[in-house]
Amino acid sequence: MQYIDNIIFLILLVAGFGLFAKSLLKIYRNIKLGREINRSDRKSERWETMARVAMGQSKMVKRPVAGILHLFVYVGFVIINIELIEIIVDGIFGTHRFLSSILGHSFYNFFTATLEILALLVVIGVVVFFIRRNFYGVKRLTMKELFGWPKNDANWILIIEFALMIAFFSMNSADYVLQMRGVLAEHGSFPISEMTLVPFLEVFSFDNGFLMFVEKGAWWFHFVGILFFMNYLYYSKHLHIILAFPSTWFANLDKKGKFNNLDSVTKEIKLMMDPNADPYAAPAEGDAAEAPSKFGAEDVFDLNQIQLLNAYSCTECGRCTSVCPANITGKKLSPRLILMKTRDRLEEVGRNIDKNGKFEDDGKKLLNDYITKEELWACTTCNACTEACPVLLDPLSIIFEMRRFLVMEQSAAPQELNLMMTNVENNAAPWQYNQADRLNWAND
Repeated sequence: MQYIDNIIFLILLVAGFGLFAKSLLKIYRNIKLGREINRSDRKSERWETMARVAMGQSKMVKRPVAGILHLFVYVGFVIINIELIEIIVDGIFGTHRFLSSILGHSFYNFFTATLEILALLVVIGVVVFFIRRNFYGVKRLTMKELFGWPKNDANWILIIEFALMIAFFSMNSADYVLQMRGVLAEHGSFPISEMTLVPFLEVFSFDNGFLMFVEKGAWWFHFVGILFFMNYLYYSKHLHIILAFPSTWFANLDKKGKFNNLDSVTKEIKLMMDPNADPYAAPAEGDAAEAPSKFGAEDVFDLNQIQLLNAYSCTECGRCTSVCPANITGKKLSPRLILMKTRDRLEEVGRNIDKNGKFEDDGKKLLNDYITKEELWACTTCNACTEACPVLLDPLSIIFEMRRFLVMEQSAAPQELNLMMTNVENNAAPWQYNQADRLNWAND
């Protein structure tokens, strides 16, 4: 029975990481439903981009206050959870502050003091973010599209992070008092706990048994809380903690808004313009570009895998929507919502596959059922959204593909575009006048 704690700990550890791995595999499966795309070029530039944007938070600090606070939370939370290594070893083998024997007394003191300072910065960051999100009235954080689950999700994450940091301070405070009383060996330095919670514990002169309960209870809460947080990520916008790294690595490094030509269409046009070509000749094997089964995107299956990865990586920060000229002028388009709706549809498809073993037609599509034509045609293709995104996501590419489907598959372009394309076809210019008059402007 003396090892019951260790056994329970090991079961929770295996179950927590097992469920997390299962969630990641499900996300990977859903992303693989998209079309394949080759983004393996310019590797050195991609590694540099990922290090600068995902790890270095370079685009976050363009808005200094939010950027610095996010840096506090990001760096603090990640580094503090290095302590998870110590927790795992202590939990499995029943040791106490295992890293002190590895790092040595002086460096372990520096290590634990650094963690306390970072934990304080995390607390400051999440409290300011909570107030800012719920009471300060930042427009991009109070839009209707965030009502319900998106807002609750953001708040729950902040509350969970706050609770984990308080548990961290509680554990250290009780540990420190027990060390001072000679109950535990002296390991670590806890400057923040000494100034905050330790005086509270000393004033009430709690007995050693209660302090051991607080220390061990906070330790367990911190451990179980980390496992819960890790598995909650699957349901949360905070997947970007993980997926921001592959998203920035696979980001489009070409000029923003560059329209990708379809090889099959290019081949056909070149054939039509070649006076010596026989349009009825069968193409040589491997010579003609294979035409896709569908032009553009009607559903998530028609988008490429990077676009689906983008949908899962969206932080819902709304920086894209806040700079979108269509949204600013009151139109229905929100680039953030384009990514959110794509993720919602992808999750729906995933649940369909889980239930049936394969995708069974549910009578729904991303187009119309989730994203409307009104939203798509409101886009000015200015690229403000892609420029503003802190993790290099590209909602514009999704809009491009869905517009392409409307035009090439359904001939459903707005009247203004149809008129322009008719003029190009008939007059070799977008304007409605005779080809013979094209150079009249130069007469004067």
